[in-house]
Amino acid sequence: MELRKSKEPLPGRTVPLILLLCVLGVSTATVRYSVPEEVERGFFVSNIAKDLGLTGEELSSRQARLVPEGDEQYLQLNQHTGDLVVQKKMDREALCGQSEPCLVRFDVLLESPLQSFQAEVRVTDINDRAPVFLNKEMILKIPETAMPGARFLLESAQDPDVGNNGVQHYNISSNDYFHISTRRRSDGRRYAELVLDQALDREERAEVTFSFTAVDGGFPSRSGTALIRVQVLDINDNIPVFTRSLYKARVLENSAEDTLVVTVSASDLDAGMNGEIAYSIVQNSEENHQTFKINPETGEIRLKKSVDYEETKTYEMDVQATDGGGLSAHCKVLVEVIDVNDNAPEVTLTSLISPLSEAAPLQTVVALFSVRDRDSGDNGRTSCELLGELPFSIAVLAADSYALVTAEALDREREAEYNITVRARDAGAPALSAEQPLLVRLSDVNDNVPTFTQASYTMVLRENEPAGTSLGRVSATDADAGKNARVSYALVLPAPGAPSFVSVDAESGAVRALRPLDYEEVRAFQVAVRAADGGLPPLSAEALVRVEVRDENDNAPVVLHPLPNSSAAAGELVPRRARAGYLVAKVVAVDADSGQNAWLSYELAKATEPGLFRVGLHSGEVRTARAVSERDVARQRLVVLVRDSGQPPRSSTVTLSLALVEGLSEAFLQLSHAPASRPEVEEEEEKENLLATYLIASLCSVSSLFLLFIVAFSGAKLFKGRLREGRSPPSAHCYSDGDFSSSFVDVAGTGTLSRGYRYEVCLTTSSGNSGFKFLRPVLPSPPLPQSCDEAEAGKDEKLLSPPQATCEREVNQVRKASPYI
Repeated sequence: MELRKSKEPLPGRTVPLILLLCVLGVSTATVRYSVPEEVERGFFVSNIAKDLGLTGEELSSRQARLVPEGDEQYLQLNQHTGDLVVQKKMDREALCGQSEPCLVRFDVLLESPLQSFQAEVRVTDINDRAPVFLNKEMILKIPETAMPGARFLLESAQDPDVGNNGVQHYNISSNDYFHISTRRRSDGRRYAELVLDQALDREERAEVTFSFTAVDGGFPSRSGTALIRVQVLDINDNIPVFTRSLYKARVLENSAEDTLVVTVSASDLDAGMNGEIAYSIVQNSEENHQTFKINPETGEIRLKKSVDYEETKTYEMDVQATDGGGLSAHCKVLVEVIDVNDNAPEVTLTSLISPLSEAAPLQTVVALFSVRDRDSGDNGRTSCELLGELPFSIAVLAADSYALVTAEALDREREAEYNITVRARDAGAPALSAEQPLLVRLSDVNDNVPTFTQASYTMVLRENEPAGTSLGRVSATDADAGKNARVSYALVLPAPGAPSFVSVDAESGAVRALRPLDYEEVRAFQVAVRAADGGLPPLSAEALVRVEVRDENDNAPVVLHPLPNSSAAAGELVPRRARAGYLVAKVVAVDADSGQNAWLSYELAKATEPGLFRVGLHSGEVRTARAVSERDVARQRLVVLVRDSGQPPRSSTVTLSLALVEGLSEAFLQLSHAPASRPEVEEEEEKENLLATYLIASLCSVSSLFLLFIVAFSGAKLFKGRLREGRSPPSAHCYSDGDFSSSFVDVAGTGTLSRGYRYEVCLTTSSGNSGFKFLRPVLPSPPLPQSCDEAEAGKDEKLLSPPQATCEREVNQVRKASPYI
């Protein structure tokens, strides 16, 4: 094994290249081996693991393999032992022809990390071919005047072997006239000349025949034989003479057939037939015979086929000029093939990493490739480039070796794969180029967080829906691929003790209710949902889900006033003289639902006299529909229906008992049972209690004054009664304690005045502005001259009696003192 080393100092510009090679793990040293041609399959070449300083386990784990330069794989690597053996027979002559040395190049590629070693096997020649003469019989015409020592060029034998295995010397069979001389050409090949030892005499011997043998230098040696016949010619004393002994010509490769290469010229001083010259090419090689032809009359040498610089760079041939008398002369023709840029660069891919991780760092080796151009000079000098704007670049490793490396950060979500085209261009004119496509796919890494389609979701749940009801679905996507893009959903755990109302399906993201909800208890709530991908480590995102509970009409209206079984519901007093629109009572109800389900309407469901009362549709106020008449029943029973606007609607009823009354006691009933339209707050109750205290004090003061007035008034009446003894006493139509029904509230027991201050009252049938008519105290006294009805009718008279005027003043004072009258 040899390593190519340079003893020259490295120029400063090569230092970055050395650093890059160290990073990429590519060796610039070439490992050399030597193998004889024609060895059998399995022939051991060397142990490449030892040569590279590796073990067999390392070769196997790093997937070592051979990458040939061409299409044929002649060698094989055993990954377990590291042995390099011959896989296919190699024929040096078929591989390289006459070129020396004959090299078979390949690369040893290791992975994890990526490393490449250049290696070559020199195929050495063995003597497997014998020399061969193209013409088995050669005829030479020599004049009898030829002088001893004259030399005559003979055809060379062809031997595909090279070096010592090629033709080394010639010999002829024993004869009296000639011996052989072996000479060497400039290219190293040997040729033979026939040397005349003694003068010929045509009359003595007209033809001399002997064998001509070519022998190679192999062991054992091989040889080839031809027959030479020398014909002795009659006297021709002038031989042809070439104008030059060496002709040099240049021809472009790929020149067309029949292209003129060179013209040789010779002259002969003889006249007639002996002065006529014919030209011929001495067939010293089969290649020359197949490539060139000569015009025997003009000496023009032309191409028989196109020449290729890459196959043969120079041709050397011998041209013979023979006159009519058989005399001949020789010259050499050296043809140089000029290279043209007719070969495009060849790109050979050595290694490609695909898929490539999108997280690969900068300067990561993606592919190794080599470029070869069979042309020479500028035509064979190549350069590489990438087509398009790509996050890759090309690094030069050696003269013809390159690496494709990452130049920018990669992102699989932005570009999942790259169609890379490597263009190799030579420096010829015009330049030729070749392109090599590379497909590099990127493997995914978990670098993207799941993204919800919405930052927040709003879902609606109808109250009382059963557990398992679907509210909706949350959705998140992940730009990664494979398991890194597989999204699962979960609720973010609430605080300890917090109720959990919904669940989230881990796969689909469906949100479902865990239990029925009551709108009146929970109107809305929100939870956080986490979406996590399947990467390692997993990435997650959160979204807010707000659930609004939609109200259902599941609550019937509740009557707040009058409360069931309360005094307000048990009895309401309506004066007999109440006019149409008189406010009797007000029904107050609420509904625990919301929206349309809580919109309440009131209607009169049942009534003792349907036409007497009406209920406000939205206010709940119970008013008289017409004026109360004497024919109306004293006791009225009303059923008020309270209905909401839900679907289906729900309703409640409340029963009101009304009494149509007349008399003074009705005012105190209103004071004792004045219903509140709605519940009062504690502060308002304190104010009402204080107001009641003031009212009681006022009533006591007025009552005291009133008693004094009654005493005075009674004395006057007694005095006047004696004057009217002849008149019958009037019958007063007033109410006493026994006149009130037991179904009503006892004024004496519950009123604000004590039992010792009772009065008889009369109520008009008009609105709530009815006044008191003080007729007499409930004391034993002479009967009054008028009834309450007569006293009421007396308002039409022009003059009022002093007692009546006093009664009006007292009523007005009571009205001012109490807002309930």
